Amino acid sequence: MSDGGSLRPEPGQVVPAAYEGTWKFDAPALDSSVPQSRHAVRDLLVRRRVPIGDDLLQGVLLIVSELVTNAVRHAGVLSPEIGVELSVGAGWVRVAVRDQHPYRPKALQADDEETGGRGLLLVKAITKEAGGACDVQHTVDGGKVIWASLPLAGVTSPRTAPSAPGWPAWPRRAPS
Repeated sequence: MSDGGSLRPEPGQVVPAAYEGTWKFDAPALDSSVPQSRHAVRDLLVRRRVPIGDDLLQGVLLIVSELVTNAVRHAGVLSPEIGVELSVGAGWVRVAVRDQHPYRPKALQADDEETGGRGLLLVKAITKEAGGACDVQHTVDGGKVIWASLPLAGVTSPRTAPSAPGWPAWPRRAPS
């Protein structure tokens, strides 16, 4: 350690970029939470100077809108409050929405006869096009978390995006 007060990393130690971190907020299960959540995520990504291109940023914001909309419309009765999480690591960004409804959406499928139900298909398409992953997982308390993890183009790191969120505040059920 130097006298200047700064710590130097050990050889081989990976130091997080200044923009890396995890941020969570809760929102009421109301329609007004959709644009508020989208704006909060956008503002956070800009304020933290995350190296995200405009196309990917627009994709992330659309995913946030779709996931929050689904939680409000389909889980609001059992989940008056939803949780939104944004995680950014070296080379990836992940958004997730938690609600208290136990229903797991049909594996991102839609019926051509239905006028709704395409939001999760859109999330899946955006995620796939970006080279990421998305899934739905049940929580220990009976709810669920729907998440999408996308790579940040042009950012390389020895660390890879987690395949699933692991938030102590949102416990998941043990695999059965």
